[in-house]
Amino acid sequence: MKFIFAEGPSQGARVIGAMILSILLMVMDHRFHQTETLRSALTVFTYPIQYLAEVPSNIGRLVTEILQTRSDLQQSNDLLRKDNLKLKARLQQVEALQAENERLRDLLGSAYKIGNRVLVAELSAMDLDPFRQQIVIDKGSRSGVFEGQAVLDAHAVMGQVIHVSPLNATVLLITDVEHALPVQVLRNGLRTIAVGSGRIDQLDMPYLPNNADIRPDDLLVTSGLGGKFPPGYPVARVTDVKREPGKPFATVLARPLAQLDRTREALLVWEVSIPPEFPEEELAPQTDADKTGTEEAAP
Repeated sequence: MKFIFAEGPSQGARVIGAMILSILLMVMDHRFHQTETLRSALTVFTYPIQYLAEVPSNIGRLVTEILQTRSDLQQSNDLLRKDNLKLKARLQQVEALQAENERLRDLLGSAYKIGNRVLVAELSAMDLDPFRQQIVIDKGSRSGVFEGQAVLDAHAVMGQVIHVSPLNATVLLITDVEHALPVQVLRNGLRTIAVGSGRIDQLDMPYLPNNADIRPDDLLVTSGLGGKFPPGYPVARVTDVKREPGKPFATVLARPLAQLDRTREALLVWEVSIPPEFPEEELAPQTDADKTGTEEAAP
């Protein structure tokens, strides 16, 4: 038997109400950051689910490694041994250059600071949105990670932390369309801005005039401006320069040097100091030169 009057709001009214509630929550989160505490609390409960989702891929990778042949492992060990020898030779040169740099700085009477404290983190997930270039690492606020912190891999700059929860953090890659990074050309010191293009293998530099001294194969490094990234870290290498008459700016493209689509580990960098809550035991060991430089830099 049908009722004469419908009970409760109609389906259309419910849908409209849900849409309005969703828009209000998005505005509160994006503009006023009212749900940061709730989001951080929810990530604690969703972390086991995220960990379980990674279990099949981890098991598959483990089985693949076990099934590798003995000859492949021997060949890999030989290559690693040769690379290790090359790196040791380069390390000797780096130590000599650091010692020479220290003597020159002492002559100039400037404060000396060597190296940056770093923390190794592993990638636990990546954003599946094709319009976003983000990854998730397994270190969070409990390890001292903070928003705006620089993230690198073994080759170059990867991006910066944009959201932190107790157990993990979200990193915005330098190729995201919302990311802009102050860089300079290593060859001549020309400063510019590298902007993400949305492609994992391309950066744009839209603010260089047509007569700018930049050419293909130029190396781009961080300039240190803005205070987010330490200066001197590799970022990208210029791949294409197009100058069209009548246009004020040249079209300059570059390829990131970091392996954004295949790396498994990342380095979190502290350039000057460590947040008070950061656990000392997780830091890379500090040398005597680091301590001396810190004391000299202190007022």
